[in-house]
Parts: sequence; C-alpha cells; structure tokens
Amino acid sequence: MTETRKFNTDKLRGRIIEICGNQEEFARRIGRDRSTVNLKLNGVRDFTQPEIATICEVLSIPEDEIKAYFFTL
Repeated sequence: MTETRKFNTDKLRGRIIEICGNQEEFARRIGRDRSTVNLKLNGVRDFTQPEIATICEVLSIPEDEIKAYFFTL
C-alpha cells in the first residue's frame, strides 16, 4: 500500500490570491480547469513538474523557494 502525504498548500493559496486575485483567474493563467486546480490544491492529485514550472513563472516564485510552496508537510 502506498503512503499518501498531504502537503500544506496555505502558502501557495496565499500567493495565488496575492498575484491572481482568485483561483479561477489562477487556473486560467496556468491553462488548467478550475476544478483540476482545486483537486491539486486539496491533495487529491499531484502537481506535475511542468505545472510547477508554469506556476512558479506565473506567481514569480523563485527557484530557491519552490520547496516552501509545493513540498511542505
């Protein structure tokens, strides 16, 4: 059985609101459906590496801060 880890997305959610205003606008900017973004933010699905790269570009997240936004338990 595979262990499921739920990452803390509070920092990412805050940055989304700060930069995009809401999750719907964020989803539009990264080229994803709002429901897909919700599933990923709620830990049902994982972000892919290309998605993380796009998100970092859209939200101006520096490379040395990626862990804090995507991999904090």
